[in-house]
Amino acid sequence: MTSPSPSFSPAQISTDAFPAPQRLAMWREIYGRNIVNVDIETIGDDPFHASVTFQGLPGVGLVSGSRSPAHYRVTRQYLASVGDIFGLTMLMSGAATTRQLGREIICRPGTASVLSGTDPSVNTMHSFGRFVSIALPRPAVSALVPDLGAAYARQIPAENGALRLLIRYVQTLHENGPLDAGLAKAAANHIVDLAALAIGARADAAHEAQHRGVAAARLQSIKAEIRERLGTGDLSAATVALRHGVTPRYVQKLFERDGTTFSEFVLARRLERALQMLRDPGFAMLTISAIAFECGFSELSYFNRTFRRAYNATPSDIRHAAALRQR
Repeated sequence: MTSPSPSFSPAQISTDAFPAPQRLAMWREIYGRNIVNVDIETIGDDPFHASVTFQGLPGVGLVSGSRSPAHYRVTRQYLASVGDIFGLTMLMSGAATTRQLGREIICRPGTASVLSGTDPSVNTMHSFGRFVSIALPRPAVSALVPDLGAAYARQIPAENGALRLLIRYVQTLHENGPLDAGLAKAAANHIVDLAALAIGARADAAHEAQHRGVAAARLQSIKAEIRERLGTGDLSAATVALRHGVTPRYVQKLFERDGTTFSEFVLARRLERALQMLRDPGFAMLTISAIAFECGFSELSYFNRTFRRAYNATPSDIRHAAALRQR
């Protein structure tokens, strides 16, 4: 496994983009040999399909996606060109096994396999499924985890809290798009912290990582949930805290450290969604009050007031301008 790309923007690739007769051959060349350094051998006679999003961060490589049944082999030939890294592969759905160092790991959804970066391995998808894989810098993680080598070819259970945060953090990065250099470096550090905690960081390192990686990942997870639930009436710091197993004050502190408040963040996202809907001709049949309600506003006067303050225009102004552009 290697870092997929030096770019800080997520990139997507799918076999759907290739001519049907050439899909497997092209996937082996583009994805197998140029992105993750593996040999791919299909299982069964069904048409081959795979789709991934990959993203390079400073020292860290991220790959997530779905694929049909196949063996993915990392050989010594490929390992010769790999840097000082190791892998963390998480199964999200489907059935899979991983073999390395004479051990076989039977994977179940939500678990992760820790893979040496210097030893051959085989990951087998026995059914169509989804996955997340991370290439991690060995020196950075081994500074936090005592005897990192003892974790190779071992499984991290799905119940591991740091692992769950790590998975959601990677998914959020892929959903949110490009990162500038500063944010990309910070994200890479947070991923290293979360991976170390999931594997088993030593006590002093774990304390520091809790403040860095866990807090950042939890904030990203909370922000993602807010975006998903903007139209619900019970979106409050208390309800979000309950869903994430923390206190409302902890949620507020996370946003304060980010330079805002929970309420300000929710309001800004609701206004952004309303702006998008007002500009979208697909919502032209909805009244402004209906759009306000869909975005979580219970009072039209409050919506109009905060919208005008944010965009220096009324909702009617925005809708009218959008209609003119469509003509």
